[in-house]
Amino acid sequence: MAPRARQRPDPVDHDGWRSRSVESRREATRFGQFAEAAAARWYRRAGYRVLARNWRCREGELDLVVASAGEVAFVEVKARASDRFGGGLEAIDHRKRRRLRAAAVRWLDEAGAGFADIRFDVVEVDRRGRLRIHQACF
Repeated sequence: MAPRARQRPDPVDHDGWRSRSVESRREATRFGQFAEAAAARWYRRAGYRVLARNWRCREGELDLVVASAGEVAFVEVKARASDRFGGGLEAIDHRKRRRLRAAAVRWLDEAGAGFADIRFDVVEVDRRGRLRIHQACF
């Protein structure tokens, strides 16, 4: 006799695990969008031009691409509800760095603009909306 499959609550059931996880995903998406908008505002106020937001290609996604005085920065935005699982900077491992670099190369190829310098920044945003800007991280 085959083992019985574990039954899960109906997705429509508001007391079930799926309805809570769907809502928490929506909340996380809204928080991420808020964090990216806050980071873009910070860069604009600091004198940068925002060249792209959420730019996607086969190699990955670039949250923000900003430029100032011949320098382009590829910005990864990390929204964190808490530091319980580590900060945003720690979440960018070697695999993520490799994907960001590959996407940046693709963006530079497609943009066709010549920049003297490039760098990779990380912006951490906490639940209170406070930003920690880490420039030229890798």
